[in-house]
Amino acid sequence: MKKTKNLKKNYEFKIVLTKGKYCSGKYIEAFFIKNNLKINKIGIAIGKSQGIAVKRNYFKRLIREAYRLNEEKIEIGNSIVFLVKKKVNNDEINFQNVQNDIIGILQKIGQV
Repeated sequence: MKKTKNLKKNYEFKIVLTKGKYCSGKYIEAFFIKNNLKINKIGIAIGKSQGIAVKRNYFKRLIREAYRLNEEKIEIGNSIVFLVKKKVNNDEINFQNVQNDIIGILQKIGQV
């Protein structure tokens, strides 16, 4: 059963990015904060410096799929924003790297 909704509003992203805790992997950065709900909320933000729209959407799909595959292991009641690091070479990013990064980040923050 899906226990995740998307962050859509700008103010929702701002709350997580300003008040949330930070954790980083090799390719992905994450901010998280408790939301006191019975669902998780996930947001994905990728800047224009990462490439053209096709590339940015590809990165979003990779992050979304890696999160979906590990969703059952994650505790509920959090808002999480994932960002792709700016200094990363776009050719190095593939699904396996993103999935390992997300698992590592979730382990660091104690959600897995």
